Amino acid sequence: MNTKVLSKWHFLYILFLIDYPCRSCFYCLLYVWRRWRLLDNQNKMEYTGSSYEGDFHNGRMEGKGTYNFPTGTRYDGEMKDGTFHGKGTLFFPNGSKYEGEWENGIANKGKYTFADGLEYDDEQWLYCDGYDRRFYTEICNGLKPAGRSQLTNRVPPREIPEGCYDCGDGFYNPKSRVVVDYNHKFLRNADDDEHDWIVKTCRKGWDEIVGYQPKMDA
Repeated sequence: MNTKVLSKWHFLYILFLIDYPCRSCFYCLLYVWRRWRLLDNQNKMEYTGSSYEGDFHNGRMEGKGTYNFPTGTRYDGEMKDGTFHGKGTLFFPNGSKYEGEWENGIANKGKYTFADGLEYDDEQWLYCDGYDRRFYTEICNGLKPAGRSQLTNRVPPREIPEGCYDCGDGFYNPKSRVVVDYNHKFLRNADDDEHDWIVKTCRKGWDEIVGYQPKMDA
């Protein structure tokens, strides 16, 4: 049998006997049920490696609090019915952050700021687009002398494990569909859209002979 479940129920039963001697009272039973929900939610977060500090209502995260993901990402903000709801900020391990407004766990609008302070603008984004292929560091520090090409925003370029891609916040293995950070700790599983985008646009850890490209001959 599950000893954690037994110990949890035993703990609740002791609280029930000490705090509420009228054992047939409906409100006492409701109290026990709410305490059980609170412990159950905490145990579930232990299984995933997450943690939460903040307000609860009816055994669910609600009010203001801090939710820590096992990847090192942290959410500070408002909660409702166990989800992000209201104003909140996601802080990422690389130093960047996303400040937004959430509704039932979905971000409706917000602002993303890179670790160096650059704010992302999805309407007037001027970096590495079709008209200006310079990296952000090249815009800040100028272009390299002729013959010294800059392959990535980071100098020198990060070494990519064999068979993987550098997707910006870590390495992606297309066979396992797993993204790990640059210290090789698990970040996430990529869905089909992210997989296609990474394979199409991101730098890979091997060289290929592409042959003649007619569109590049002009």
